[in-house]
Amino acid sequence: MPLASLIGRWAMKPFSKALPPLGDTERAALEAGTVGFEGQLFAGRPDFDALAAFGPNRLTEREQAFIDREVRTLCAMLDDHAIDEAKDLPPEVWRYLREQRFFGMIIPEEFGGLGFGHHAHATVVARIATVNVATAVTVMVPNSLGPAELLLRYGTDGQKQHYLPRLADGRELPCFGLTSPYAGSDAASIPDRGVLVEREFEGRPTRGFLVDFDKRYITLAPVATVVGLAFHAVDESRPEGQRDLGITCALIPVPHAGMEIGRRHRPMDSAFMNGPIHGRQVFVPMDWVIGGEPQVGQGWRMLMECLAAGRAISLPALGSAMQQTALFVSNGYGRIREQFGLPVGKFHAVAGLVAQMAAELYASDAARRFTACALDAGERPSVASAILKVRLTEAGRRAVNHGMDILGGKGIISGPSNLLGVAYRQAPIAITVEGANILTRALIVFGQGAVRCHPHVLDEMAAVQANDETALGKALMAHGGHVARNLWHSLFGAPVLGRPPEALASEARLIARMSAKYALTADLAMGMLGGKLKRMELLSARLGDVLAHLYLASACVWRYGVEAAPEMLPFAQAAIRVQLDQAAAILHDLYANLPTPGRRFIGALVLRRTAHLAPLRDVQLLALAETLRTRPDVVARLVPDLSEPAAGGLRDLMSALELGDRLGEETAALNKVLRRTNSLEAAARTAADPALALAYLRAADKVIQVDDVPGPKARDEDEAVEGALSPPRQPAPSPAQPGPAAPPPSAHRPERTTPPRVPAT
Repeated sequence: MPLASLIGRWAMKPFSKALPPLGDTERAALEAGTVGFEGQLFAGRPDFDALAAFGPNRLTEREQAFIDREVRTLCAMLDDHAIDEAKDLPPEVWRYLREQRFFGMIIPEEFGGLGFGHHAHATVVARIATVNVATAVTVMVPNSLGPAELLLRYGTDGQKQHYLPRLADGRELPCFGLTSPYAGSDAASIPDRGVLVEREFEGRPTRGFLVDFDKRYITLAPVATVVGLAFHAVDESRPEGQRDLGITCALIPVPHAGMEIGRRHRPMDSAFMNGPIHGRQVFVPMDWVIGGEPQVGQGWRMLMECLAAGRAISLPALGSAMQQTALFVSNGYGRIREQFGLPVGKFHAVAGLVAQMAAELYASDAARRFTACALDAGERPSVASAILKVRLTEAGRRAVNHGMDILGGKGIISGPSNLLGVAYRQAPIAITVEGANILTRALIVFGQGAVRCHPHVLDEMAAVQANDETALGKALMAHGGHVARNLWHSLFGAPVLGRPPEALASEARLIARMSAKYALTADLAMGMLGGKLKRMELLSARLGDVLAHLYLASACVWRYGVEAAPEMLPFAQAAIRVQLDQAAAILHDLYANLPTPGRRFIGALVLRRTAHLAPLRDVQLLALAETLRTRPDVVARLVPDLSEPAAGGLRDLMSALELGDRLGEETAALNKVLRRTNSLEAAARTAADPALALAYLRAADKVIQVDDVPGPKARDEDEAVEGALSPPRQPAPSPAQPGPAAPPPSAHRPERTTPPRVPAT
């Protein structure tokens, strides 16, 4: 008997017990999407030539023109504070989005759409999000999470011809109902049920489903004209045990008998539209099922395959936009705001924080762009998209939190001139939606990655399910060689496959070694714990985090190689160091928590020679911060998507920084005179160009000031004076009559408001 068969016979029974059972949700997720460079990292063999093969991100002439013209025009229409106060986009913005086909970016030109690639789509969303997240969400949902992609990939010709042109030009505005009150992250367990029936519809007998459903958290539901719906299809005429046909996706026009759009949700009081959808005995003709009758029961697979692309575009773009805005604001405000006679950006505590934000932004945006390249090349990277969703939304939240710390009191006063307040309030939304990060880390990044990205586990599972002893034996033998190779590379050094950029050769070696250590650790954890690892989410989440950090570090190598910007080398090196340091710390923590004997010895053996992966030294952080303060061109490379809004604090900061760059080093002397004279005009008169200096000082003072609103009613004595000088007050309006509207908040005039100094006596 061949050795493979003997090994397979010996291992079949224990492996059948050890391998975790797969539910329908997990099975569909595992089979969806493709595996790219993340698979090489999981195997411990990253090939840097495979990175370089994707080349740089490219925009077509049409895409670039749209970004330069239509997107810039849109951003110039957006007032973040006004939209937040109104809790809706202005009518002219809604109209512009429809007219310029923002809702049809992914729809091919033959159907009236723009036909943009994934990188262009992500760039548009990111640029809008830097000035107003609500508008970005409104644009991204029809393109990432709406039915357009489902129709393009699975729809019938009739469905495509009817819906796609209407979705492209905004005649139809879609939403998609997936999440139920009792099935959120486990969306495959939705209780919504549709029973196969035959009804008279539009004057003729029609096969279809009679559906009862409750959906919530559905973005664009309050304004949708067509509802995408996921439900469990059931055929009660079949024998018991065969009645469940599987999750099915359909399109339902609004209005439709039995379906009700509920009252609006307000996620963190944001302005984008969101709400519930209810349906009782809603008849859905078979023609409304996406793809028609052949696609009944295929809805979960359809969603998993399409979500892989959307998850890599929409929310990562929002996370990147938050990072870009927070870095620009933190660095810019640090240049303008002074305390103790120095710009606050020169204080080491602030400088170090800004530098860390820049290093993290370089890595996360590198990963976002690299994954967009993979998508444009035809990949459907389900694991990589989950990495992006988790890491970039968390990075966005951290960046905004850091920015708020740096802004101090300026950051917590609401009003038109607030720089990050709206983003701070909305950051948790991206963390929560489209797969909560707390579960995505464990269940998708590692749970799915352990099977899809591992070079042998899927083969072993298939052999066990088929009860094929020979196939199992062959897979186990290959797996054994894989473990031995990664053990050797972990202990004695891993070879660098391919040719990374020469300037990052040492960083590439560190990535290769850490990848081997990670691959070995993943195998040890799965071998020691078996199916129990699936339920030990604190451990599996750590394993997912290490893979994520390796992916981001590798993307930095790719970015530096294709960007051809030598001035960004310190940021690339810092970004890689930060990611590898975090990966090493997590691995140390993992071994400390493995519930197996000998974990400390094994951990010490596997993780030897990781001491060099120390955090960035203070001197390196301060050097990065100095570059950010003195090199606007470097800042522009880090925040390429930052756009200019119609009004508000961000626009004020942009204006002040532009004037400050024109003045150059003269701003320090102006501020010194201003501290002495407390007069903008007097300080400006000392400059070589008084007019320019005065414009800068006024702009900088406007950035520093905060907004105010009317205070409480006057005191009794003030009311008495007012009464003597004013006509008699009108009686208070009755409860049935609304009183006069309160005056709108008023921004302080852009003048220095500190009182003049009192001369010493």
